[in-house]
Order: sequence, then C-alpha cells, then structure tokens
Amino acid sequence: MKRLPLRTALAVALLSTAVSVCAKSLVVCTEASPEGFDIVQYTTAVTADASAETILNRLADFKPGTTDVEPALAERWDISPDGLEYTFYLRPGVKFHSSDSFKPTRTLNADDVLWSFQRQLDPNHPWHKLSLVGFPYFESMGFKDLLKSVEKIDDMTVKITLNHAESPFLRDIAMPFNSIYSAEYADQLLKSGKTNELNSKPIGTGPFMFVRYNKDAQVRFKANPDYFRGKPPSDVLIFAVTTDSNVRLQKLKANECQIAVYPKPDDIASIKADPKLAVDEIEAMMTSYIAMNTTHKYLNDVRVRQAINIAFDKDAYIRALYGEGKATPGINPYPPTLLGFNKSIENPPRDLDKARALLKEAGVPEGTVLTFFTRNGGAVTNPNPLVAAQMLQSDLAQVGIKLDIRVMEWGEMLKRAKNGEHDLVSAGWAGDNGDPDNFLTPNLSCDAAKNGENYARWCNKTFEDLITQAQAITDPAERSALYERAQAVFHEDQPWISVAHPKLFNARRSNVEGYILSPLTNNNFATTQVK
Repeated sequence: MKRLPLRTALAVALLSTAVSVCAKSLVVCTEASPEGFDIVQYTTAVTADASAETILNRLADFKPGTTDVEPALAERWDISPDGLEYTFYLRPGVKFHSSDSFKPTRTLNADDVLWSFQRQLDPNHPWHKLSLVGFPYFESMGFKDLLKSVEKIDDMTVKITLNHAESPFLRDIAMPFNSIYSAEYADQLLKSGKTNELNSKPIGTGPFMFVRYNKDAQVRFKANPDYFRGKPPSDVLIFAVTTDSNVRLQKLKANECQIAVYPKPDDIASIKADPKLAVDEIEAMMTSYIAMNTTHKYLNDVRVRQAINIAFDKDAYIRALYGEGKATPGINPYPPTLLGFNKSIENPPRDLDKARALLKEAGVPEGTVLTFFTRNGGAVTNPNPLVAAQMLQSDLAQVGIKLDIRVMEWGEMLKRAKNGEHDLVSAGWAGDNGDPDNFLTPNLSCDAAKNGENYARWCNKTFEDLITQAQAITDPAERSALYERAQAVFHEDQPWISVAHPKLFNARRSNVEGYILSPLTNNNFATTQVK
C-alpha cells in the first residue's frame, strides 16, 4: 500500500473530521485519484465521478438508479424516422459556474454544444490537437465515423446528423465523454495561453463547483446555487482519496467520511450488523477480466491464450476475492443481464495437462516469464489485487509459466497498459449506458486497439463486422443474434480471461439520505445529504 507522508495524512484526517461535524458537508472516501477533470481525455469511473457527475452535464442523463434516458441540458429532442437526425432543444437559463478566474457573461447556448462536439470531431478545431492523449472514448466508440455533422439551428437548437443509424446513440449522448463545456471559458483559456486549466480548473453547469484538488489526497467542491435541478443539499462535497479499502472502512466507522465506496465483500456482513452504518447493493453492469496482449510473443498464439485460460482456477479465485453470492463467474465480455448474452457458451473445465500440451505445441519454453500488471489498493472489480495476482501466479507456475507481478499506482498502470507494455493486465469495466455495445466497442474493437483502450490489442475482422452491424439495427432480436455470434468469436480467440461479474456495494453512515446507487456504477451526490 502506498502511504501518504505523515503530515499530509494528518492534514487530510483533521480536515475530514472537521467537515464531518458540519451538517451540510459530505465526505466520500474514494478508491483512487482522478486523472484530471477534462473527462473527454479519460475513460475511468473515478475520473468521471470527479468531473462528469459533479461539475459537468450532458444533453441527456440517465434517470437515477436506472439505465433509462431522461432530459438534461436538452429539455427535449426529436429523432427523424430514419434514425439519422437528432434535434436537441436546449433548456433555457442554464448557468455556467463562476470562479476567481472566469465570470460567464451568458447562459448555455448552442455554441457550447458545438464546441464540445467539434473539439473531438474536427481535426482543424483549435482545441483538437491540445489533448495529448487524444479523445479515447470518442475514438473507441467510433464517433469520428458516426457523426456526419453537428449544426447550430438557432441559439437554443442543435441538430446532430449521423452517417448511419446507431441504435444506442441516445444512450451514448448521456455518457461522460459527451459532456458539454463552456465555449466562452475555452476561448478565454486559448487567448491567455492557459489551455491546461480546462483540465485543472474545470467549469461546467453541474451540481457542484470545483474548489481545489490536492493530488492523491482530496478533491473539494462546493454546491452550485444556480444548478438547474436545484441546489444540492450538501454545501460542501469532499472526495478523500483512500486507496486501501480497509482504511476506507476505518474512516467510515470514525465518521471521517460518510460514504466509503467499494468495501471488500468480506466486510459486508459486519457493516450491515453495525447500526450506525448501512450498505447499498445492486446487480451492476460490471465485468472483471485479465487482458492478454495479443501482439506480444507467445500471446499472439491462440493456443497459449487457451492454455492460460484453462490453467486458471476461476472458481477458487472468485471464492477468495468475492465470497459466496457476491459475484458470478465471467464467461462472456459482458454480464448476463444485457441483451444478446450468449447462454450456449460455457467456461472450459480447468485442465492442467491440456494446458501444458497446448503450450508445448505452441513452442513455449518451460520457465517462460510473462509480466502481469496490477494496481495497488482495491476496487469493486478487484477487491484484493495482490492476492489475485499471486493466485494467478501459482496457477500458471503449475504449467511452466513464471508470472512477474508488477504492482503499481492505478494511474501509472493505466498509462502503461494503454502503451501496451504488459503481457497480462488485470482490468475491470463498468457499463456506461446499459447497452452491450458499450462493453464491446470501447474494449475490443479495432479502433480501441489502435488507441490502447483495448488492452488485449486484439483486432478481429469477423468480430468487428458483427458488432458494427449490431450498432445500426434497432430490432432487439436481430441485435441479440449478432451479439451472440460476436461472443462466439471472442470465446474462440480468447483475448481475455473473463473473470467475474461482481455485485456493487457501497457503504455509508446510516444517517446519509438521498444517495442512489447506479447500475452503471457512477456516483452522483447531487441529492445526498447527512441528516
């Protein structure tokens, strides 16, 4: 576990304790630091919680606790009969945040929507090349090919035209990477040469206003009094970065934080038994997996990937990490609750003899070393990363493969995995919109392999064609059939070990009200307060 310097840790603890006694403050112990606050540059949930769910809004949102789409910055929309044109009518009077360095002169209008989309879409946009990492979600989802045009009809109306029909498009619009920024603020930053402040001093229309970020310690927000859905009941919101789940629970019990995300499954029973604490749980849209870098030596041979899969003791792994009834074994790339889950596919039985034979057939020498990247701390898809890594290491040792475990800070691990430096990497994915495409395209498409979001670097034309066809079809039965075929291709090629689909748990003080757990795993505190 990476520890804070003593004086920093004391400062954080004292501040957390101080704010916890204020009835209108809310402290949340989070599992990691946000990568930044310009959400279009990132794909991780913790970064989305600190930006998209607090500071920013989108044209549409997901109704709390569901995957149903509801109006947000757009108060309504029209869709053409052919599914190619979406006309959004903006909500009047929506105010952008004010800060010490920015005072908006107008409310939200179509120029802000155009800026937010064109920045990612148009290579000639003045902000397009300013993102050093590109726009990973926009690119992985194929939006550069999907969007034909984004037009301003009038100050309060925007029309988005697609090159082809896309069944989940409205759900995609509600995802963090389609957040709406202030074009006025962006213009001010560009003129002053301070474009990096879009990522470090964010401005939005959301329920909370950014105050400051102390890296690896805390993010502080204050309530937006002009929020279009009404001022949040908590005047102060603090994200206390606490990578160790045991420490998060200790802070929750001490009332240093009032919500602790992603407790260990083993702790759920004791939390429920404490009258001062409560647990929220839901069957979330999550998958835990181990990606195998299919561009690396040996792992580019499907026989090697098959051998690793059947050497892995998945049942023992799930029992050790999640416990009884808190996760279901992974088979396909997404959970069985989603459209088109292929029920005919089963996990192969563990077979060490067959695994050794496959490795020998593929020419893998005894004692071959493979690197395995995993994170420090723990999260919902991997409650105990070091134990998990050691279990896989033990399994592979039985078939002659040595696993070199590299434990690193979460952000560093993501960066190196996107660069393809790993042989294997432990990863997890939470669905952002309730559609199967959201698991397959961002994580397994050829575009995602190019920009590194596809950690397996796997690009299969048959699979790609199937998921692309499914995107353009609205009939659920037809889409389902295509997804079932795509999963068969995935299973045959095995770029991942599909580990588990864990339940989502969050722990809180029993006097916390208005918190709604989301099946999409996002954390929004706009209606949450300590009573």
